[in-house]
Amino acid sequence: MAVLGFIIAVALFFHVKRRLEHYQERHRVEDSTRARPECAASWHEQWQRHWGEKFQHKVERRQRHFERQAERHLRRMERQARRFGFQIFPQPPAAAQGPNPPEPPPPPEDDVLRRARRRARHEVGFYTHLMTYLGVIAFLALINLLTTRYPWFIWPALGWGIGVFSHYMAVFGRRLMRERYFEPAVEREVRREKAVMTTEKQASIDELSATIAHEIRNPIAAAKSLVQQMGEDPVSVENVEYAKVALDELDRVERSISHLLKYAKEEDYNFSLVNIAGVVDAALTQLKAKLDAAKVQVTRNYIGGPTVLADAEKMRQVFANILDNAIDALEPLPEGRRIELFVENGGRRASVRVRDNGRGIAADRIDRIFNPFFTTKEKGTGLGMAISKKIVEAHEGNIDVVSEAGVFTEFQVTLPLPPS
Repeated sequence: MAVLGFIIAVALFFHVKRRLEHYQERHRVEDSTRARPECAASWHEQWQRHWGEKFQHKVERRQRHFERQAERHLRRMERQARRFGFQIFPQPPAAAQGPNPPEPPPPPEDDVLRRARRRARHEVGFYTHLMTYLGVIAFLALINLLTTRYPWFIWPALGWGIGVFSHYMAVFGRRLMRERYFEPAVEREVRREKAVMTTEKQASIDELSATIAHEIRNPIAAAKSLVQQMGEDPVSVENVEYAKVALDELDRVERSISHLLKYAKEEDYNFSLVNIAGVVDAALTQLKAKLDAAKVQVTRNYIGGPTVLADAEKMRQVFANILDNAIDALEPLPEGRRIELFVENGGRRASVRVRDNGRGIAADRIDRIFNPFFTTKEKGTGLGMAISKKIVEAHEGNIDVVSEAGVFTEFQVTLPLPPS
């Protein structure tokens, strides 16, 4: 055996040597008249170039393969993102797309068709799995029956059966759970919330309608009664007084309607950076005459204030309304009427507190002061605080009130500070 192996090795050696000489002979210059170019490469260089090109082609093929795989993956991600209503790669404008703009996204019907086909493939895959399972287990059971009495085929049937059940839950279980339990529960919750919102909305509309009817009907009824009395006795000396009272009642109706329109109207806001302390000072200046007439002492517990993004005119109306209510609340006090103002900031919020030592608000009324047409004044419209709350909420702020009957009332307006 050793001698035979040696002979085969020598034969292979001479064969390789002969092939190498033949290859060199093919690239040797035989004609002396034909000069070899300076750039001509030897057989070794050509061999390196040949294998280098093969490796280069292989690298390029693998690169194209990876690019195609990445493109398919990105398209799949984009389709999944469009199902949820957003795009991973937004479409560039038409002017920037060049002469060959990308194709538009497929219509929703195509996406639905693709999902239906994918679901059908999953179902077919499960049924194929199930039939394979049944066939193999039946074959194992037959072998078990012919070979031994011990039912060993139960163990592979049990293990594989767990896999079949998992496959079933993956294909049908999620949809079954969603259709039978999840979607009915969501639908019941939506109906319940809608019913509650409808009931609350209807109650609010009923209350508002009754209040508007009360606020408008009473002054009109009073004015109508006075006009009837004037018509019964046109030469009465009291007709002048009746006319004044009727005009006052009609003015009250006009004020109520104008305030109601202002409350219902969606106004435009001109937001800008303003100093909140300057807005409070502007409200004090607006009510200076009423403050002096009521002999109210105002204490300003601030020097400056933070800058907020707000509509200065609208916020001035809010603070003027709060101050006006505070002055009216101080009217029962014979002396020592005080209003204290605080301007503070902290926690990315700016707050203004207006505190008076007036008659306060009863506990059963404090939750209703921001309701439309709720007022404790004889000639109030009850829309001032409702409008103020609407303005503050349009600034993404809050307005709160704390009061103790006969001791004090404090309003606090909180606004967000602009981002730094």
